[in-house]
Amino acid sequence: MKSFSLLIKPVSADCNLRCEYCFYIDHLDTVEKKPRMSDSSLESMIASYMQTDQNNQYAFGWQGGEPTLLGLNFWEKVVELQTKHAPPGAVISNGLQTNGTLITDELAKFFTEYKFLLGVSLDGPPDIHDFYRKTIGNTPTHNLVMRGIENLKKNDVEFNILTLVNEKSVKKTTEIYQYLKEHEFYYHQYIPCVEFDEYYNLKPYSITGEDWGTFLCELFDNWIKTDVNKVSIRLFDSILNYLVYGKYSVCYMGNDCCQYFVVEYDGSVYPCDFFVREDLLLGNVKTTSWDALIHSNKFLDFGSSKAKWNKTCIECPFIQFCHGDCQKFRFNDFQNLDIISPLCKGWKKFYTYTLPRFKIIAKTIKDNNKIHSQVHIKSKKIGRNELCPCGSGKKYKNCCLSL
Repeated sequence: MKSFSLLIKPVSADCNLRCEYCFYIDHLDTVEKKPRMSDSSLESMIASYMQTDQNNQYAFGWQGGEPTLLGLNFWEKVVELQTKHAPPGAVISNGLQTNGTLITDELAKFFTEYKFLLGVSLDGPPDIHDFYRKTIGNTPTHNLVMRGIENLKKNDVEFNILTLVNEKSVKKTTEIYQYLKEHEFYYHQYIPCVEFDEYYNLKPYSITGEDWGTFLCELFDNWIKTDVNKVSIRLFDSILNYLVYGKYSVCYMGNDCCQYFVVEYDGSVYPCDFFVREDLLLGNVKTTSWDALIHSNKFLDFGSSKAKWNKTCIECPFIQFCHGDCQKFRFNDFQNLDIISPLCKGWKKFYTYTLPRFKIIAKTIKDNNKIHSQVHIKSKKIGRNELCPCGSGKKYKNCCLSL
């Protein structure tokens, strides 16, 4: 069976915030008043997933809405069930995306004990973050997020910062980047805000392709000066991963969308976070096997539609980096082959400006990989605590010996 991961929404779209640009909040209109994943759905999902052949690598992503609404007891139950149903030698990873406002010291201790990787939404300094990210009562949230982050840092929880780039922030690249650095946040993910109304017009908080390209170019300029080996930016890491290893590490860059399943609170399964809708309902974890889901025509058709891009894309020199961009940006219509992503101009501007330098960095990485590999072969008699002869400045046990 082809490997896949799960993106689970145990509270559906329920959330303690009301961020104006949230694309998922409308789902609350179609679910019960307080959607919560039942114990039976949770165990069915975990048990059945862990019976599939994933090369003993099982990846769970938890999202919402706001999944921390469930409290510590739910997450303890998750780990208990994963342990109960894990095959011998299984490696289990848990990622959780959160707005950060409900992270208590107790919850943070749990996340570090069980090695959860968190993604915390933070759009920048208070004036930028608070413009769209408010509570249900319309109060600012920046201070609440920073309080949650302090609990994560105090307990050594690994986390990334997720920054949604919207119309109010897209021209403040340097301000946002430097703010995150000043707070010693070194793992960044920048997400373009692109939402349409029913007539395919961009909503007011969305960004244009031109602005996205300018934002990314300025971001690159900040990063390339001194931070190549200090700050991890997911997009940049993904580009280098492709240039060095020929593999895609983010879904929108590839040419197929059969990479993960979304599981809603009631156990219903969909092919993508952006396409949780009735016509793309694939089944339910209680009644449908993963084998049936991954081989269903509806899932395969959705995945293969990624490569059915506009014919002008074929001649684009950067097609291997986006393959037509995320299907969401085709107005949520994966059957319409004429629509070009509104970010297209921005991607072209960015890659034209940065790709030559990314290729230089990629070559350096390849060359270093060769040196480390050669040193590993030749250095078997070097003591584990001696400096590695590759010149990294690290002890041999933490460098080439670990390759």
